[in-house]
Amino acid sequence: MKRRYLLLLLMGGIFLGQLPAQDRLPGILSVREQARVIDELLEDRLENLLPQLMRREHIDMWVLIAREYNEDPVLKTMLPSTWLAARRRTIMVFFDNGQEVEKIAIARYDVGKLLKGAWDLDVYPDQWEALMSIIEERRPRKIALNYSIDYGLADGLAKTEYEAFMRNLPEQYRERVTSADRLAIGWLETRTQRELQLYGHIARLGHIILRESLSEQAIHPGITTTDDVCWALRQKVADLGLDTWFHPSVSVQRADMGNNEFLRSFSRRPEQDLIRYGDLVHVDFGITYLRLNTDQQQHFYVLKPGESEPPEGLQKAFENGNRVQDILTSHFKAGRTGNEILKLALEQAKAEGLNAAIYTHPIGLHGHAAGPAIGMWDKQGGVKGTGDYPLFPNTAYSIELFAATEVPEWGGKLVRIMLEEDGVFTGDRFYYLDGRQQSLFVIPEPRQNMGQ
Repeated sequence: MKRRYLLLLLMGGIFLGQLPAQDRLPGILSVREQARVIDELLEDRLENLLPQLMRREHIDMWVLIAREYNEDPVLKTMLPSTWLAARRRTIMVFFDNGQEVEKIAIARYDVGKLLKGAWDLDVYPDQWEALMSIIEERRPRKIALNYSIDYGLADGLAKTEYEAFMRNLPEQYRERVTSADRLAIGWLETRTQRELQLYGHIARLGHIILRESLSEQAIHPGITTTDDVCWALRQKVADLGLDTWFHPSVSVQRADMGNNEFLRSFSRRPEQDLIRYGDLVHVDFGITYLRLNTDQQQHFYVLKPGESEPPEGLQKAFENGNRVQDILTSHFKAGRTGNEILKLALEQAKAEGLNAAIYTHPIGLHGHAAGPAIGMWDKQGGVKGTGDYPLFPNTAYSIELFAATEVPEWGGKLVRIMLEEDGVFTGDRFYYLDGRQQSLFVIPEPRQNMGQ
């Protein structure tokens, strides 16, 4: 595999403002180079990862069907970089013959380099006939289709396509049809070594964009609003040629809010607030690059005139948030379900006197990705279905949670430190892709207001 893209990523050369050397933005590839990387990663996944997953799940035939602009989420991750959508009806067939996994497209043309078009109109005028001929020739023991009760990402086969498939399928094969949900989840959640080589750079991109967007050059207390920061983040991402998979959210906690902010539901955060000196600013932000996603939440304290650091109580609150992260990831073990990990982590946090909630999710080809749910903000007793799925090696997670702590300097106000950082479970250990925030970032007074 070519390594040119890794060299380009490591070269850097694109900067945000006047950041110090350690905060230089990794190089962002041109659209053409991004396409090259995407296709190389996809070929590696299809050639090396897919056979492992099919054999793990005991599936010898996987059929994916989608029509243009109504793509199955899994099929869409298998399209080459130059395909921005399926074409007409796109059908992919993967068949494990015991020696290799055949990759077949029931289409008039090849789908990328690996899926060769196998529809000869002169022999089979009807596309369904061409598909059935492939099935009858290979006589699969199981035919896996993308339908799932628990996972929307594995439930991408449209009703009309399912009905047409079953109507055309020879009767002796109908009892062999099964859900591909675990295979689909495995495909979406598993990160290859080549992807992991890049993922740390992508996480770093997100971190540096956040630091620049919440610096003293960007934040002017009494003038800048939380909504200004949201749109500045969106604009910066667009200017860099990246994408974001959700609109950023920015909120504040401050001493004179009482506990109303803490009690406010996650779904009813204020759209806009003026950022003031002494505010604790929380940001939730994610980018998409090379088809991989980040999801990061960090905190910035706006220093009051004369202050050199945040109040000690806020610093302690942040330490508690880091401690809950450590507790959670210490319980990551291959084979444990999301619900088992959640229960163990919450019990330990409670035993240590921490007021915590955990709502961690997989991340990768999607932001809220397929894999084990480890709590949801409104389901701290476990998540039926997705929480019963086990942890597998080489999977990535957004470690998302909060710890609530009373801050004496703020009159005993309960401050919620909401953290989210992306990391990988290798099977033996967990590590953060680009480290994690370990103390409050500070926003000093803008230089023009300091007489400098």
